[in-house]
Amino acid sequence: MQVLVSHLFIDSLTSPKPQKKEIKKKNLYALHSTFFFPFGIQIQFTINTEGHLSVLFIAELAYKCSDMNYGSSSRSSGFGNRTSRRSVEYGRTYVVKPKGRHQATIVWLHGLGDNGASWSQILETLPHPNIKWICPTAPTRPVASFGGFSCTAWFDAGDFSEEGPDDIEGMDASAAHVANLLSTEPANIKLGIGGFSMGAAIALYSATCYIHGKFGNGIPYPINLSVIIGFSGWLPCYRSLKSKVEVSHDAIRRAAALPVLLCHGRGDDVVMYEQGEKSAEVLRSAGFQNFSFKTYNGLGHYTSPEEMDDFCKWLRMKMGLDGSRSY
Repeated sequence: MQVLVSHLFIDSLTSPKPQKKEIKKKNLYALHSTFFFPFGIQIQFTINTEGHLSVLFIAELAYKCSDMNYGSSSRSSGFGNRTSRRSVEYGRTYVVKPKGRHQATIVWLHGLGDNGASWSQILETLPHPNIKWICPTAPTRPVASFGGFSCTAWFDAGDFSEEGPDDIEGMDASAAHVANLLSTEPANIKLGIGGFSMGAAIALYSATCYIHGKFGNGIPYPINLSVIIGFSGWLPCYRSLKSKVEVSHDAIRRAAALPVLLCHGRGDDVVMYEQGEKSAEVLRSAGFQNFSFKTYNGLGHYTSPEEMDDFCKWLRMKMGLDGSRSY
Protein backbone atom coordinates (compact mmCIF):
# COMPACT_ATOMS: atom_id res chain seq x y z
CA MET A 1 0.00 0.00 0.00
CA GLN A 2 1.47 3.36 -0.96
CA VAL A 3 0.03 6.70 0.06
CA LEU A 4 0.94 9.95 -1.71
CA VAL A 5 0.65 13.00 0.52
CA SER A 6 1.07 16.70 -0.20
CA HIS A 7 2.94 17.58 2.97
CA LEU A 8 4.67 15.89 5.91
CA PHE A 9 5.50 16.95 9.44
CA ILE A 10 9.10 15.84 9.78
CA ASP A 11 10.47 18.00 12.61
CA SER A 12 10.37 15.13 15.09
CA LEU A 13 11.97 12.62 12.75
CA THR A 14 15.63 11.75 12.65
CA SER A 15 17.79 13.46 10.07
CA PRO A 16 17.68 11.71 6.71
CA LYS A 17 20.61 10.52 4.70
CA PRO A 18 20.41 11.37 0.99
CA GLN A 19 21.00 8.91 -1.79
CA LYS A 20 21.71 10.46 -5.16
CA LYS A 21 21.87 8.77 -8.51
CA GLU A 22 22.94 10.47 -11.70
CA ILE A 23 21.37 8.95 -14.79
CA LYS A 24 23.30 9.28 -18.02
CA LYS A 25 21.39 8.81 -21.25
CA LYS A 26 22.03 10.19 -24.70
CA ASN A 27 24.79 12.43 -23.28
CA LEU A 28 22.34 14.14 -20.90
CA TYR A 29 22.21 13.80 -17.14
CA ALA A 30 19.30 13.73 -14.71
CA LEU A 31 19.80 13.97 -10.96
CA HIS A 32 17.57 11.83 -8.76
CA SER A 33 17.85 12.15 -4.97
CA THR A 34 15.87 10.24 -2.36
CA PHE A 35 15.81 11.18 1.33
CA PHE A 36 14.73 8.32 3.60
CA PHE A 37 12.97 8.88 6.94
CA PRO A 38 11.61 6.47 9.54
CA PHE A 39 8.06 5.13 9.14
CA GLY A 40 8.82 4.34 5.47
CA ILE A 41 8.63 8.01 4.47
CA GLN A 42 10.54 9.09 1.38
CA ILE A 43 11.03 12.48 -0.24
CA GLN A 44 12.20 12.22 -3.84
CA PHE A 45 13.70 15.10 -5.83
CA THR A 46 14.26 14.73 -9.57
CA ILE A 47 15.85 17.21 -11.96
CA ASN A 48 15.29 16.18 -15.56
CA THR A 49 17.65 16.79 -18.44
CA GLU A 50 16.01 20.15 -19.16
CA GLY A 51 16.58 21.39 -15.61
CA HIS A 52 12.99 21.02 -14.35
CA LEU A 53 12.60 20.03 -10.69
CA SER A 54 9.89 17.72 -9.40
CA VAL A 55 9.32 16.73 -5.77
CA LEU A 56 7.41 13.64 -4.65
CA PHE A 57 6.44 12.91 -1.06
CA ILE A 58 5.77 9.23 -0.38
CA ALA A 59 4.61 7.56 2.81
CA GLU A 60 4.91 3.79 2.56
CA LEU A 61 3.17 1.99 5.40
CA ALA A 62 5.61 -0.27 7.19
CA TYR A 63 3.21 -3.19 7.28
CA LYS A 64 2.59 -3.25 3.52
CA CYS A 65 2.94 -6.46 1.54
CA SER A 66 4.74 -5.64 -1.70
CA ASP A 67 4.70 -7.54 -4.97
CA MET A 68 7.50 -10.00 -5.54
CA ASN A 69 9.12 -11.69 -8.52
CA TYR A 70 7.52 -10.11 -11.53
CA GLY A 71 4.31 -9.13 -9.78
CA SER A 72 3.44 -11.88 -7.29
CA SER A 73 3.79 -11.65 -3.52
CA SER A 74 5.85 -14.43 -1.97
CA ARG A 75 7.98 -15.40 0.97
CA SER A 76 11.55 -16.56 0.47
CA SER A 77 11.71 -19.99 -1.11
CA GLY A 78 14.16 -22.63 -2.29
CA PHE A 79 17.56 -22.10 -0.65
CA GLY A 80 16.04 -19.38 1.54
CA ASN A 81 13.74 -21.77 3.39
CA ARG A 82 16.76 -23.75 4.48
CA THR A 83 19.02 -20.85 5.46
CA SER A 84 16.72 -18.87 7.74
CA ARG A 85 14.12 -19.53 10.40
CA ARG A 86 12.53 -16.12 9.79
CA SER A 87 9.47 -15.67 7.63
CA VAL A 88 10.77 -13.12 5.12
CA GLU A 89 8.66 -11.51 2.44
CA TYR A 90 10.43 -9.72 -0.39
CA GLY A 91 9.13 -6.85 -2.45
CA ARG A 92 8.71 -6.58 -6.18
CA THR A 93 11.51 -7.71 -8.50
CA TYR A 94 12.23 -5.59 -11.59
CA VAL A 95 13.89 -7.12 -14.65
CA VAL A 96 15.74 -5.31 -17.44
CA LYS A 97 15.83 -7.74 -20.34
CA PRO A 98 18.87 -7.90 -22.65
CA LYS A 99 18.43 -6.04 -25.91
CA GLY A 100 21.00 -8.21 -27.70
CA ARG A 101 22.30 -11.76 -27.36
CA HIS A 102 21.94 -12.82 -23.73
CA GLN A 103 25.42 -13.46 -22.32
CA ALA A 104 25.20 -12.54 -18.63
CA THR A 105 22.74 -12.01 -15.79
CA ILE A 106 23.52 -9.75 -12.85
CA VAL A 107 21.38 -9.31 -9.74
CA TRP A 108 21.67 -5.71 -8.52
CA LEU A 109 20.79 -4.91 -4.90
CA HIS A 110 19.61 -1.47 -3.77
CA GLY A 111 20.60 0.37 -0.61
CA LEU A 112 18.78 0.78 2.70
CA GLY A 113 15.22 2.11 2.31
CA ASP A 114 15.28 2.00 -1.48
CA ASN A 115 13.68 -0.46 -3.92
CA GLY A 116 14.55 -2.31 -7.10
CA ALA A 117 12.75 0.15 -9.39
CA SER A 118 15.20 3.04 -9.01
CA TRP A 119 18.26 0.99 -9.97
CA SER A 120 16.48 -0.80 -12.82
CA GLN A 121 15.92 2.61 -14.43
CA ILE A 122 19.62 3.42 -14.20
CA LEU A 123 20.88 0.02 -15.34
CA GLU A 124 18.59 0.11 -18.36
CA THR A 125 20.59 3.06 -19.72
CA LEU A 126 23.96 1.27 -19.61
CA PRO A 127 25.63 0.37 -22.93
CA HIS A 128 25.55 -3.40 -22.34
CA PRO A 129 22.75 -4.94 -24.43
CA ASN A 130 23.91 -8.48 -23.59
CA ILE A 131 23.25 -8.25 -19.83
CA LYS A 132 19.99 -9.13 -18.12
CA TRP A 133 19.59 -7.14 -14.91
CA ILE A 134 17.48 -8.45 -12.02
CA CYS A 135 16.66 -5.82 -9.39
CA PRO A 136 14.82 -7.27 -6.38
CA THR A 137 13.35 -5.28 -3.50
CA ALA A 138 14.40 -6.10 0.06
CA PRO A 139 11.94 -7.09 2.79
CA THR A 140 10.53 -4.41 5.07
CA ARG A 141 11.99 -5.01 8.53
CA PRO A 142 13.00 -3.13 11.70
CA VAL A 143 16.50 -1.67 11.39
CA ALA A 144 18.60 -0.85 14.45
CA SER A 145 20.34 2.09 12.78
CA PHE A 146 16.88 3.67 12.29
CA GLY A 147 15.99 3.24 15.95
CA GLY A 148 14.03 0.07 15.24
CA PHE A 149 11.76 1.66 12.65
CA SER A 150 10.94 -0.46 9.61
CA CYS A 151 12.18 0.10 6.07
CA THR A 152 13.40 -2.04 3.19
CA ALA A 153 16.67 -3.68 4.25
CA TRP A 154 18.62 -6.80 3.26
CA PHE A 155 19.53 -7.43 6.91
CA ASP A 156 19.49 -5.65 10.24
CA ALA A 157 22.33 -3.18 10.62
CA GLY A 158 23.25 -1.10 13.63
CA ASP A 159 26.40 0.29 12.06
CA PHE A 160 27.24 0.77 8.38
CA SER A 161 30.73 -0.70 8.65
CA GLU A 162 32.60 -3.97 8.95
CA GLU A 163 33.04 -3.21 12.67
CA GLY A 164 29.30 -3.47 13.35
CA PRO A 165 27.61 -6.66 14.59
CA ASP A 166 26.82 -9.12 11.81
CA ASP A 167 23.25 -10.30 11.26
CA ILE A 168 24.31 -13.66 9.84
CA GLU A 169 20.78 -15.03 9.62
CA GLY A 170 19.54 -11.97 7.76
CA MET A 171 22.50 -11.97 5.39
CA ASP A 172 22.12 -15.70 4.74
CA ALA A 173 18.45 -15.18 3.87
CA SER A 174 19.20 -12.36 1.42
CA ALA A 175 22.18 -14.18 -0.14
CA ALA A 176 19.93 -17.23 -0.59
CA HIS A 177 17.21 -15.09 -2.19
CA VAL A 178 19.76 -13.79 -4.70
CA ALA A 179 20.95 -17.35 -5.38
CA ASN A 180 17.31 -18.34 -6.00
CA LEU A 181 16.95 -15.58 -8.60
CA LEU A 182 20.10 -16.72 -10.41
CA SER A 183 19.41 -20.45 -10.16
CA THR A 184 16.91 -20.43 -13.05
CA GLU A 185 19.27 -18.81 -15.56
CA PRO A 186 20.51 -20.91 -18.51
CA ALA A 187 23.67 -22.92 -17.91
CA ASN A 188 25.73 -21.01 -20.50
CA ILE A 189 25.02 -17.58 -18.94
CA LYS A 190 27.62 -15.86 -16.79
CA LEU A 191 26.27 -14.84 -13.38
CA GLY A 192 27.11 -11.86 -11.18
CA ILE A 193 25.94 -9.90 -8.14
CA GLY A 194 26.30 -6.18 -7.53
CA GLY A 195 24.87 -3.57 -5.25
CA PHE A 196 24.93 -0.16 -3.66
CA SER A 197 25.65 0.47 0.05
CA MET A 198 23.86 -2.31 2.00
CA GLY A 199 23.28 -4.03 -1.33
CA ALA A 200 27.04 -4.00 -1.90
CA ALA A 201 27.49 -5.60 1.52
CA ILE A 202 25.24 -8.51 0.46
CA ALA A 203 27.09 -8.80 -2.86
CA LEU A 204 30.39 -9.13 -0.98
CA TYR A 205 28.86 -11.51 1.55
CA SER A 206 27.63 -13.65 -1.35
CA ALA A 207 31.18 -13.65 -2.71
CA THR A 208 32.52 -15.02 0.59
CA CYS A 209 29.81 -17.71 0.58
CA TYR A 210 30.79 -18.67 -2.98
CA ILE A 211 34.49 -18.81 -2.05
CA HIS A 212 33.82 -20.83 1.09
CA GLY A 213 31.33 -23.06 -0.73
CA LYS A 214 28.55 -22.56 1.81
CA PHE A 215 26.37 -20.01 3.56
CA GLY A 216 27.13 -18.82 7.06
CA ASN A 217 24.98 -21.60 8.56
CA GLY A 218 26.85 -24.32 6.66
CA ILE A 219 24.36 -25.03 3.86
CA PRO A 220 26.14 -25.40 0.45
CA TYR A 221 26.23 -22.32 -1.78
CA PRO A 222 24.68 -23.36 -5.13
CA ILE A 223 25.77 -20.73 -7.68
CA ASN A 224 28.96 -20.23 -9.70
CA LEU A 225 29.74 -16.51 -9.80
CA SER A 226 31.61 -14.67 -12.55
CA VAL A 227 31.72 -11.10 -11.13
CA ILE A 228 31.03 -9.14 -7.94
CA ILE A 229 30.49 -5.35 -7.83
CA GLY A 230 30.07 -3.06 -4.85
CA PHE A 231 29.39 0.70 -4.83
CA SER A 232 29.78 2.62 -1.55
CA GLY A 233 29.58 -0.51 0.57
CA TRP A 234 31.48 -2.57 3.09
CA LEU A 235 32.60 -6.16 3.68
CA PRO A 236 30.63 -8.00 6.40
CA CYS A 237 32.22 -10.76 8.49
CA TYR A 238 35.67 -9.57 7.47
CA ARG A 239 37.39 -11.07 10.52
CA SER A 240 36.72 -14.62 9.36
CA LEU A 241 37.32 -14.13 5.63
CA LYS A 242 40.96 -15.21 5.52
CA SER A 243 40.27 -18.43 7.40
CA LYS A 244 37.39 -19.21 5.00
CA VAL A 245 39.68 -18.77 1.99
CA GLU A 246 42.47 -20.86 3.46
CA VAL A 247 40.16 -23.75 4.33
CA SER A 248 40.77 -25.53 1.00
CA HIS A 249 42.63 -25.35 -2.30
CA ASP A 250 39.31 -24.86 -4.07
CA ALA A 251 38.54 -21.81 -1.94
CA ILE A 252 41.99 -20.34 -2.62
CA ARG A 253 41.51 -20.92 -6.35
CA ARG A 254 38.04 -19.35 -6.40
CA ALA A 255 39.21 -16.30 -4.44
CA ALA A 256 42.15 -15.74 -6.78
CA ALA A 257 40.02 -16.01 -9.91
CA LEU A 258 36.80 -14.14 -9.01
CA PRO A 259 36.71 -10.61 -10.52
CA VAL A 260 35.65 -8.08 -7.86
CA LEU A 261 35.16 -4.33 -8.36
CA LEU A 262 34.72 -1.96 -5.42
CA CYS A 263 34.04 1.75 -5.96
CA HIS A 264 33.91 4.33 -3.17
CA GLY A 265 33.70 8.10 -2.93
CA ARG A 266 36.19 9.86 -0.69
CA GLY A 267 33.42 12.22 0.39
CA ASP A 268 31.02 9.47 1.51
CA ASP A 269 29.58 10.44 4.90
CA VAL A 270 27.19 7.45 5.23
CA VAL A 271 29.51 4.49 4.63
CA MET A 272 32.79 6.24 5.29
CA TYR A 273 35.57 6.00 2.72
CA GLU A 274 37.81 4.40 5.36
CA GLN A 275 35.36 1.48 5.57
CA GLY A 276 35.63 0.87 1.84
CA GLU A 277 39.41 1.12 2.02
CA LYS A 278 39.53 -1.37 4.90
CA SER A 279 37.30 -3.78 2.96
CA ALA A 280 39.66 -3.54 -0.02
CA GLU A 281 42.68 -4.28 2.17
CA VAL A 282 41.01 -7.33 3.72
CA LEU A 283 40.02 -8.74 0.31
CA ARG A 284 43.55 -8.33 -1.03
CA SER A 285 45.16 -9.92 2.02
CA ALA A 286 42.70 -12.84 1.84
CA GLY A 287 43.89 -13.75 -1.66
CA PHE A 288 41.46 -11.96 -3.98
CA GLN A 289 43.94 -11.37 -6.78
CA ASN A 290 41.50 -10.33 -9.53
CA PHE A 291 40.40 -7.28 -7.55
CA SER A 292 40.00 -3.57 -8.37
CA PHE A 293 39.36 -0.71 -5.94
CA LYS A 294 38.44 2.62 -7.54
CA THR A 295 38.09 5.84 -5.59
CA TYR A 296 36.56 9.20 -6.47
CA ASN A 297 37.51 12.56 -5.00
CA GLY A 298 34.55 14.53 -3.70
CA LEU A 299 32.01 11.77 -4.38
CA GLY A 300 29.50 11.25 -1.56
CA HIS A 301 27.06 8.41 -0.96
CA TYR A 302 25.79 8.31 -4.53
CA THR A 303 26.97 7.46 -8.02
CA SER A 304 28.60 9.65 -10.66
CA PRO A 305 29.08 9.49 -14.45
CA GLU A 306 32.78 8.75 -13.97
CA GLU A 307 32.02 5.84 -11.66
CA MET A 308 29.41 4.42 -14.04
CA ASP A 309 31.83 4.73 -16.99
CA ASP A 310 34.52 2.84 -15.06
CA PHE A 311 31.94 0.22 -14.12
CA CYS A 312 30.89 -0.31 -17.74
CA LYS A 313 34.47 -0.63 -18.99
CA TRP A 314 35.33 -3.09 -16.21
CA LEU A 315 32.26 -5.22 -16.96
CA ARG A 316 33.03 -5.38 -20.66
CA MET A 317 36.62 -6.44 -19.96
CA LYS A 318 35.94 -8.98 -17.21
CA MET A 319 32.86 -10.64 -18.73
CA GLY A 320 34.03 -10.75 -22.34
CA LEU A 321 30.81 -9.19 -23.63
CA ASP A 322 30.00 -8.52 -27.25
CA GLY A 323 30.42 -4.99 -28.58
CA SER A 324 28.56 -2.34 -26.59
CA ARG A 325 26.57 0.59 -27.83
CA SER A 326 27.47 4.20 -27.11
CA TYR A 327 25.43 6.36 -24.74
